[in-house]
Amino acid sequence: MILSYHPCFEADKNILCAGRDPNADDLAAIRVAHAVVLPQGCRESLYEMARNNCTHVFPNFDSRFQYAGKIGQVRLFQEKNVPHPRTETYPNLNTFTEHYGGITATPAFDFPFVFKFNWGGEGYQVYLIQSVSEFKDILQTARDYEDSGHTGFIIQEYIPSTHRSLRVVVVGQTLISYWRVQSGDRSFCSNLARGALIDAQADPELQALAVTSVRSFCSRTGINIAGFDLLFSSQRKRRTPLFLEINYYFGRRGLGGSEKFYEILVMEIEKWIDRIGLKSARTF
Repeated sequence: MILSYHPCFEADKNILCAGRDPNADDLAAIRVAHAVVLPQGCRESLYEMARNNCTHVFPNFDSRFQYAGKIGQVRLFQEKNVPHPRTETYPNLNTFTEHYGGITATPAFDFPFVFKFNWGGEGYQVYLIQSVSEFKDILQTARDYEDSGHTGFIIQEYIPSTHRSLRVVVVGQTLISYWRVQSGDRSFCSNLARGALIDAQADPELQALAVTSVRSFCSRTGINIAGFDLLFSSQRKRRTPLFLEINYYFGRRGLGGSEKFYEILVMEIEKWIDRIGLKSARTF
C-alpha cells in the first residue's frame, strides 16, 4: 500500500497533514504502508515519523532537517568537501565576539563581504557589507534579532559573478538549470523576487558543469527535491561552480510554472515507485 500526504499525488491511501503535527492515526497508516509520499512543506515531526516507521519515503529530507538553516548548509558543504565561498558561521553574537575579541572588531574578510542571517529566502536577510560602519549597523541588527529570539548568522566571501547566479532545480532524477540575471546594480542578489531575469540558454557548458556537480552532491546526500544556488567567479580563470545555498522551497517560474513543476514531480514519484518495486493506484 502506498500512502500519500501530497495533495497532488493520489495513491492507495491519501491523508492531509497540513497545519498540524501527525497523530496516532497517521502512525498507524504509516506503519502499514510500503511507501510514503510527503509534501515539500511537511513538518519535521511528520518526516521523522515516516522515516522511522516506513522503509521507503519520498522526498528524502534527511539533510534538510539535519543541516537546518544557512549555518547547517555551510556545515554540509564542508563535510562533503564541495567548492563554496569561504564562510564563517556564528550561532550568536557571543561566538563572534569570542572569536574576534570584541563586538567592535571586523572579520578577516576584505570589503565587500556578504552577511547572511540564518533564515530568510529569495535574497532577503542577505547584505553586502562595504564598510566598517555598515558592519557595525548589521551587528546591531543581529543583536536586535537575538533580543526577539532569532539567532545565527554567517559571514561570507563576496564572489564577483557579473550579477548572475545559476539555479539548479532537482526533482527526483530530473535536473533543470537556468541563470538568474540581475539587471543593473539595483541589487547584488540575483533573485527573481528582486527583479532578476531568467536566462536558460547562456553558457551551456557552465550549466552542464554545475548540473554534474549538483547531481554528484545529491547522490552523496540523498537530496531529491531542492533548488541549488551556485556561482561562477568572474575573476577566476578556472570556472568552478561554487555552492551557495540549498532551497527546499523554491519558485517555479524558471520551470515553466506550477503546473509544469507538478507534472515533473508526479512523473518522478512514479519513477521512484517503480524503482522500489511497487505499483501505484494513482490517477492524475
